[in-house]
Amino acid sequence: MTILVTGATSGLGRNAAAFLAQQGSNVRATGRNRAAGESLQAPGMAFVPLDLASAANTELDSLLHGVDTVWHCAALSSPWGAWSDFHAANVLATTRLAQTAVTHGVRRFVHISTPSLYFDFNHRLDIEETFRPARYVNHYASTKAQAEDVIREVAATHPDTTFVMLRPRGIFGPHDRVLLPRILRLLRERSGQLPLPRAGTARLDLTYVGNVVHAMHLATTCADVRSGEAFNITNDEPTCLRDVLDALLTRLGIAYRIKDVPYSVLDLAARAMQHWAALSGREPLLTRYSVGALNFDMTLSTRKAQTVLGYRPRWTLQQSIEETVNWIRAHGDDYGL
Repeated sequence: MTILVTGATSGLGRNAAAFLAQQGSNVRATGRNRAAGESLQAPGMAFVPLDLASAANTELDSLLHGVDTVWHCAALSSPWGAWSDFHAANVLATTRLAQTAVTHGVRRFVHISTPSLYFDFNHRLDIEETFRPARYVNHYASTKAQAEDVIREVAATHPDTTFVMLRPRGIFGPHDRVLLPRILRLLRERSGQLPLPRAGTARLDLTYVGNVVHAMHLATTCADVRSGEAFNITNDEPTCLRDVLDALLTRLGIAYRIKDVPYSVLDLAARAMQHWAALSGREPLLTRYSVGALNFDMTLSTRKAQTVLGYRPRWTLQQSIEETVNWIRAHGDDYGL
């Protein structure tokens, strides 16, 4: 069995490809970062540098030839950027990959989506998969929702391929390029001071990357899943950012202090930064979404994943933090430590 992993040079994709290689699967990994891809050296793993949005049809045909399963991790994941970039990476690339997959007889297609499409600047607990806000918070959430619509449309007309969508919340762990790097960047720019609304006590869910890969494996092997279904994935241990930061940064010997700043002040600053970013073209340090995500309680229900996929986290939150700390200690250069 050959499994295609897209986005294999990013955090989740890289962990997914490594897991499959360790299981003895034949892995075809792809991503846009050729240099990072060349470092993916493992028995049974082949790297194909490719931009899924702009690839020629013949390149996509070659990529999917002989593939039984697709793990689609590739996406443009950022709180800021141009609509055209998000649409190309998240909608167009997914459309082309899904359509090519069905023509090549792919049996199972696991698509990584996001709970960002739930966010609406309100406190929400135990969110189920059917919830939708009145409007999406940013280009990322909007285009990932469109990508899900594409998956459902393709699934409805191609019953021989089973499509499963996962929405993991707050992925962290080895090779993380999003959550912890942004926090460390903010600490460096603020001289160790971390301004947080509600002093970092907002309730949230996080998901260790190993648990996400575990869910992907279940989504691949579960016989009873209905094509086009989506599932929330978390560590199933709602917590607050302050506690997680204390556990992580203290173990890493990083000095920091949390400054309690009113949400209204941070939101105003984020609006100003976004306005300047629109003029300068540079990503702002704060966005309304990034500030809002730190202020509003947001937890997810995983009952559906438990019932249908048999999902249970393999790593507790404490174990996840320990694994992450150990990995960062061994790869400090990747985080500028």
